[in-house]
Amino acid sequence: MATARPDPAPVPPRPVAPEPVSPDPPTAPMPPLLTQSWLDLAFLHWAVDPADVAPLLPQGTVPDTFDGTTTYVGLVAFRMYRVGGLRLPGLPYLGTFPETNVRLYSVDEHGRRGVVFRSLDASRLIPVVVARAAFRLPYVWSRMGIERSGDTLTYTSTRRWPGPRGARSRIVLRAGDAIEEPTPLEHFLTARWALHSDFFGRTVHLPNVHPRWPLHRAELLECDEDLVAAGGLPAPVGDPMSVLYSPGVPVRFGPQRRPRAGG
Repeated sequence: MATARPDPAPVPPRPVAPEPVSPDPPTAPMPPLLTQSWLDLAFLHWAVDPADVAPLLPQGTVPDTFDGTTTYVGLVAFRMYRVGGLRLPGLPYLGTFPETNVRLYSVDEHGRRGVVFRSLDASRLIPVVVARAAFRLPYVWSRMGIERSGDTLTYTSTRRWPGPRGARSRIVLRAGDAIEEPTPLEHFLTARWALHSDFFGRTVHLPNVHPRWPLHRAELLECDEDLVAAGGLPAPVGDPMSVLYSPGVPVRFGPQRRPRAGG
């Protein structure tokens, strides 16, 4: 009697090449799910080994590398301004607060680039609770401040809940001249048009659109932080390899509507 052969193992789909890095947002229409502005941003980046990043990314994504060998961890501090939802006006108090996030860079099996947040420290408790419960984003409640004196900005953060309690950051930088033409790496680190996140065991891709980043050179005067290590990554060694400042942009989050075939 012939022996039944087991079904062949399914062949995994070949990964799609990553989409091009573009400083301009996607052109597909987007009904706004969330609106907000990001103001007075400090972008600090360190190079990290993709092997240290891969275990921290959602299922179906891998580290996005600039040169095929190196990826980056970003520490980004800014002022969130007037978060609003479902076409409603942005909130002046609950929707306006300092924020500091630790983020990684990802690409999924469809070739879509994005960011993955390891933590998002914010100073308003209610938005933190809502973001954690409704969107499963790793927001944490922190005592925070942003002070400006001329061209010098100071961003401070000390974590309250859920922890690790006391994790902190203090960034002081001096904003410099506007960058007329950012380098390819500077576009790679800032022009990210989506986030990848784990949502109840499923990886979601949420696009965003905003004007092209107005970027400035910046001099880092002080950086004392342990948020990167609290996010499960090796603590950075030495100064960041990229320090940038931006006055900010208005932002929309929502699903992209792809044009119909033949339409």
